[in-house]
Amino acid sequence: MADTTFFLGQVRADEIGGKMVRAIDYSAYQDMANQAMHDIREAAFSKFDLTCMHIYHSLGEVKAGEICLFVFTSSVHRKECFDATRFIVEEIKANAPIFGKEVLRTKHMFGRRTND
Repeated sequence: MADTTFFLGQVRADEIGGKMVRAIDYSAYQDMANQAMHDIREAAFSKFDLTCMHIYHSLGEVKAGEICLFVFTSSVHRKECFDATRFIVEEIKANAPIFGKEVLRTKHMFGRRTND
């Protein structure tokens, strides 16, 4: 029997400077990001007694409410899963060269038709 955890990172519709975030546009130095994810994965397997792990991070525009990060861990013990998942998420935030730029909602003003 195995325990599993899932972490789903979701883009929040935060307010920045009076404007709502409608999406985050993620970019990365892909070779470096892939290496960082590999290193994080290997560190987690070394540090925790895991039987399985999957990590996916979105690139490109991810709309508010959508999932940008997926982490799955499996172990014989639930504590290992929880601790490993937290470790992985924090390591990604601290060490993976993945960058997010908020895309804000703006009001577009168009020319107004008049009857003059």
